[in-house]
This record gives sequence, C-alpha cells and structure tokens, in this order.
Amino acid sequence: MLPPVPHPPRAPALSLRSPRPLPAPSRARASGCSSPLSARRRASPASQLPAKMAENGDGLGTVPEHERILQEIESTDTACVGPTLRSVYDDQPNAHKKFMEKLDACIRNHDKEIEKMCNFHHQGFVDAITELLKVRTDAEKLKVQVTDTNRRFQDAGKEVIVQTEDIIRCRVQQRNITTVVEKLQLCLPVLEMYSKLKEQMSAKRYYSALKTMEQLENVYFPRVSQYRFCQLMIENLPKLREDIKEISMSDLKDFLESIRKHSDKIGETAMKQAQQQKTFNVVLQKQNNVNFVKNVYVNDRIPEERNEVELKREFEEEDENEEEVLTVQDLVDFSPVYRCLHIYSVLGDEETFENYYRKQRKKQARLVLQPQSNMHETVDGYRRYFTQIVGFFVVEDHILHVTQGLVTRAYTDELWNMALSKIIAVLRAHSSYCTDPDLVLELKNLIVIFADTLQGYGFPVNRLFDLLFEIRDQYNETLLKKWAGVFRDIFEEDNYSPIPIVNEEEYKVVISKFPFQDPDLEKQSFPKKFPMSQSVPHIYIQVKEFIYASLKFSESLHRSSTEIDDMLRKSTNLLLTRTLSSCLLNLIRKPHIGLTELVQIIINTTHLEQACKYLEDFITNITNISQETVHTARLYGLSTFKDARHAAEGEIYTKLNQKIDEFVQLADYDWTMSEPDGRASGYLMDLINFLRSIFQVFTHLPGKVAQTACMSACQHLSTSLMQMLLDSELKQISMGAVQQFNLDVIQCELFASSEPVPGFQGDTLQLAFIDLRQLLDLFMVWDWSTYLADYGQPASKYLRVNPNTALILLEKMKDTSKKNNIFAQFRKNDRDKQKLIETVVKQLRSLVNGMSQHT
Repeated sequence: MLPPVPHPPRAPALSLRSPRPLPAPSRARASGCSSPLSARRRASPASQLPAKMAENGDGLGTVPEHERILQEIESTDTACVGPTLRSVYDDQPNAHKKFMEKLDACIRNHDKEIEKMCNFHHQGFVDAITELLKVRTDAEKLKVQVTDTNRRFQDAGKEVIVQTEDIIRCRVQQRNITTVVEKLQLCLPVLEMYSKLKEQMSAKRYYSALKTMEQLENVYFPRVSQYRFCQLMIENLPKLREDIKEISMSDLKDFLESIRKHSDKIGETAMKQAQQQKTFNVVLQKQNNVNFVKNVYVNDRIPEERNEVELKREFEEEDENEEEVLTVQDLVDFSPVYRCLHIYSVLGDEETFENYYRKQRKKQARLVLQPQSNMHETVDGYRRYFTQIVGFFVVEDHILHVTQGLVTRAYTDELWNMALSKIIAVLRAHSSYCTDPDLVLELKNLIVIFADTLQGYGFPVNRLFDLLFEIRDQYNETLLKKWAGVFRDIFEEDNYSPIPIVNEEEYKVVISKFPFQDPDLEKQSFPKKFPMSQSVPHIYIQVKEFIYASLKFSESLHRSSTEIDDMLRKSTNLLLTRTLSSCLLNLIRKPHIGLTELVQIIINTTHLEQACKYLEDFITNITNISQETVHTARLYGLSTFKDARHAAEGEIYTKLNQKIDEFVQLADYDWTMSEPDGRASGYLMDLINFLRSIFQVFTHLPGKVAQTACMSACQHLSTSLMQMLLDSELKQISMGAVQQFNLDVIQCELFASSEPVPGFQGDTLQLAFIDLRQLLDLFMVWDWSTYLADYGQPASKYLRVNPNTALILLEKMKDTSKKNNIFAQFRKNDRDKQKLIETVVKQLRSLVNGMSQHT
C-alpha cells in the first residue's frame, strides 16, 4: 500500500512588480508599429479602469490618451510597442510621469486580480499535491514490479529474439529466393528462345531463326533489358543476321550454279513432256478419226482392228514414257531460293535480293544463249542448245508462279524477248551452214518441240514459227540439191530405151510406179515395151518422195491443210522448174548424148508432163483437202517439160546438123573434072542412109517434131551444099564438076520426095533444095537469057537464084574455061562462049550493084 502523500507548502502570493521605466528614445526604437494599428487589433484591458483614472485627478484631455496607450501596449505585439511609447514622450512635457503613474496603478490592479485568482484555486492545488504524493509510493512499487517483469521478460525473450532473428533471416532469404525465382522465370524464356535460336542456326533453319529473333526483340528482350546478358544478346543479333544473309546468299549462289548445270536436264525433261503431250493428242485424234470412219469398214474389220491395235500400242508406249519422266521439282531443289527470299523479306532487304537474283540470271541467260561454234554440225548440238534454254525459262516460270515479286511477268517477258531475238539470230546463222536436209528436218522438229514447250509455259513463240518458214525455204534448197544428185544418178543409170516387159507381173510393177494408161499397149501380147525409159518411173517416184520430204517439214507448223497444200505445190514447182529442168537441160547438152537418147528424152518428158495431174491429185490426197478447193499455186510441170522438150528438139536439130556437117566434110569433089562419074558421091549416099535410119527412130516422136527435124536437116544439107559451091577457097569449077554435083542434089531430092517422115504435104520437103535446083538448072541449061529477061518477075523460072550467087559461080567457071582452053581462042565457038560469059558477068554485076544501091 502506498504511503500518504504529504501536503505541499503553500505557495506565496503572486505579485506584479512595476517594470523599470524605459527611456523615451529606447521605447521609441523598440516600437515598429503605429499606435492606431495596435489599437485596431485588440482592445486593451485598461479600458476597464476609467473611474480610477478620474480619481487620480488626471485631466480630461490626458486620461483618454493614456488609457489608449495602455490599451495599445496590452493589446499590441511587443515588437510594435515602440511607436506607442514614443507617443508618450511626444505629446506633453510631463506626460511621462503621468503615464508612469497610470501604468503603476494598472499593474497594482492586475496584481490584485491575480492574487484573488490564486487564492481561489489554492485549495485544489493542495489537494492535487496530496493525491500525487499518495500515488508516488504505488508508482515506485509498480516500477519495481515492472522492472522485475521486464527483466524476466527480457530473459525469456532472448531465445525468442534469436529465433525471431532466424525467422527474419529466413524470411529475407525466402523473399530473395522468391525474387530470384520470379526473375529466373522472366529470364528463362529469353534464354530458352536464344538457345532455340542457336539450335536453329546450327540446323540451318535460318528463316525460323529470323522469326525467333523477331520474337526475342519484340517480346522477350523488353522484359529483361536491364540485365547484362540481354545486352550481350541484343548486340549479337545483328551479327547473326549478317551471318544468315551471307549463308543464304552462299546457298543461292550454289543453287544458281546447280541450275546452270542442270538446265539441259530440266529442258530435256520439259521438252519430253511436251512431246509426249503432243503425241498423245495426235494419237487421240487418230482414234477419233478411226471412230469416225468405222462405218466405212463395216464389211472389212481388218483395217479397224489394225488401227485399234496400233493405237493401243501407242497408248501403252505413252504410259511407259510418262512413268519415266521426272518433274522439274524432282530435278531441282528450289528451297534455297525460297529460303533466301524469305530471309531477305524478313530482313527488309528484299529489293537487294531481287536485283541480285535477276542480275545473275541475266548473266546465265547470256551464257545459255551463246552457242557452240560447231553446233550446226550435229543435231545433238542443237538439242543441247535448246534444252539449256528451255531449262532456263522453265526455272524462271516456276519461280514466277511460286514466289511473289522475285520474278514478275514483265521481267520474264523482257528476258524472253531478248532471248528470242538472240535465238533467232543464232538459228538463222547456224542453219545456213546446214547442207543435209535430214539435219535441217531434225532441226525443224527440235524448234517445233522447243516452241511448243515454251508456249505451254506462256511464252509467245510466233516469231519462231516465222523463222521456221525461213528455214523451210532453206530446207527446200537442201532438198533440191539432194534431189538434183538423185536425178543425175537416175539419168546416168538410164539406158534411154523403152522399158521391156515379158509378163504381167513386170507390167504391174511398172504401172504401180508410174500412172501409165494406154489401151493399145494393154491389148498387145507379151513381150512388149513401154514407150518411156526406166528413168521415167524413177523420177516420178522421186518427185513423190520429195513431196513426202517437204510434207514432213510442213507438219506441226500450226498451219491449215490449204496452206500446207500450197506450200507443197510451191516446193514441187521449184523441184520441177529448177532442179529437174536444170538436170534435163544438162543431160540434153551432154556431148555423149546422141540423137537416139534425145529422142527418148523427148518421149520421157512427154509422159512426165502427162503425169503432172496425178502429182496434183497426190498432193491433194496427202493434205486431205477437197478436190474443189481453189489452189493459189498450180504445178508448173507442163511448162517445165515443154521447155525440156524444146531444148531436146533444138539439141536434136543441132546434133543432126552436126552429123550432116561431119558427112559433108567427107566430100571429096574433083572440081576440075571434065565429065561426071555417072553416080552420086559416096559420102552423100551414106548421109542419106543415116538420115533414113534416124528418121525411122523419129516415128515415136510427135509428128511436128519429126517433120521439123526432117525439114531442118534437109535445109541444113541444102545450105551446106550451097556453101560448098560458094566457098571462097574454091577458085575454079568445071562443068563436069557441076554435073557431078547435080547428081548428088538429085539424090537429095529423091530422098525428100520419098517422105522419110510422114505428114508433109506435096513436095514441101523438096522445097528445101529449090535454091540449089534452080541454080544448077541455070548452069546446066545455060539459060542466061531467060534468067536475065525474067529477073525480078514473080513467075520467073529462076526466081530463087540470087544474082550474086550466080556471079560467084560463073566467075569460077570462067576462070576454069580460061585455064583449060588456052588455045580455044583460035576456035570461033569457044571465043563466042567466052564473050557470052563475059557479057553475062557484066550483066550480073550490074544486077548486084543495083541490088546494093537499092539496099
């Protein structure tokens, strides 16, 4: 129990002591505020003492002033008392003392009030102190208890403190672990993605690696950007991108090199597929045609069955070929291009990749389009050239359709137009060296397959087909050269005699080769002969072979049957008008070709001319056009063989005349003989016998040809005999020589009158010797008076005797008379004859001079 608290001693009474009055200047400096302002802030307690101030005997004027000052001092802050106190000294001289008195009185009043208040509260204060003393004892006991409790609590809390510290430490560790786990959970995806990036780089999955980089940059790195390892990763990504670009570009270069090496294989595969598709369409068309004409063979199943078997076999071959053909994707791995394109697209550098790819492919295109110098020598050279080009554009077409933007249609069209111009120039140059038609035909087939293949990929190839028309002309030229050799061989091997046949089989063999129709020959019994020689059916067969060869080139040119028909006719016209005509003309002009051979050549050309209509029908049949179709080109065989016949006829006339000249050169006249031998000269009889045998052969010729040849021979013989008389080297001719010459002319006239060639009317053939006859009659009869008298008259007996001719011959006889009759001048008759000759000569000269003047 706490002890009682003792009563505290009474406190002394509080008193207010008057403050020491401040000097006036000090009070004035101490004040920083004006009195009116202090008075306005609060009211002074001194206002409660007006009565006391009045009691002190203050004047009415100063008391309110002092009260106001006291109110301001009580109500104003200490810092603002200075101006108020200054007013005490400024108002009146004795105002200071009065104010001090008032201040002391005020202080006393306040002390009294304070004392009253303390007395009023003193008992309560004493009671409080008493109670406080009582509580102090209990407080000390409580303090001891609290101290003991605190000690015991401290002793008991030491282990708790240790455990608490452990708990705190564990909690910190747990918090740290949680933080680490949270950070690791934040960083692990980044590390896993970066590890995945490394694995993708190692596995060469560069496009996926770039996508992983994008995820790292956009999603994962912003979460852990404050860590150093993240900064290292961020700094490493550009290098990885550059590595990917270099690796992908290296793969692209390897791809470009690979497709350059495999272009020929790719092109070969594509061309084989196009050829198979074309063959399939042709076979299908054939099958449709077979189905269309089945009704034609209702009673005969053999053609239908044979066609079905052939079509089945062709379809089976097509199936086998299709199994063997690989696709372009099987030959080339395009993944480097796709990968590189995707990589550059992700990297935002797609334009650089496109420019590089197109630039490299253009370089490869120029290399592919550059042919080998000996390409024209073999078809393999052309095939390799075409397959490389096809392989190049097949790859470009594939890239065009499987990528977006890497290769555009405008780019491929530009590249193809450039390549097409180069291809046409190369083919035009190299094909000009080809002299073998088989090689040109194979080249044409390659160009067609080449064009069809690229056309299937959407490339325009019309210019290639235009080029084929140029090559077709060259092909025709090579065919013409080849067939010129064939025709020459046929002509060399021909014996130029009618074809003998001994039985029906031989007859059918010839008829199967050549369309010959002659009812008279068919009625004759075996053995018999065809009028033409062996070369005629051979030439006819070779012309058909030429048409077949020309048709082979015209196939697959995407032309109508009418156009092909016209092309075949034009080619055949060239064969007939140029090649065959040239061979015939060369044959006709060969020196060893005699008259018999020429006659047979004329017969042959006649039958070949008749066979031209069969050739036209043959062309119409193989081109499958209607017989009523109007052809823009007709066969010119008629004019060709007519020209050849005319040349042969002319050659017959020339050779016949040459033969006559050979016989005439054998003439050996004694121009000074006095009497004739009484018979014709031997050379002339030989000549006439030769002409009879030759004209006997001419019976197989057309009538006009034989008649013209006979007339030409007689005229040439007459001219030759006339030139013999008028030869300038012959100076003298006796009358006996003239008589002997007359005997020879008589034989010629007898030959002409014997009608060696039928068809002449009257004495037409004898007119060839009329000039000689009238000239010889003039000299034999010596009828100069009649000649001179009737000269120039239409009915003159010697109308065909030219005065100049008569003068030349007469002068030669005049000289002979002078030489042989030296002493004839002593005979009167001879002198008269000599004078007559001189007179006739003078008159003839006058006629000749008159003719020259008239001319």
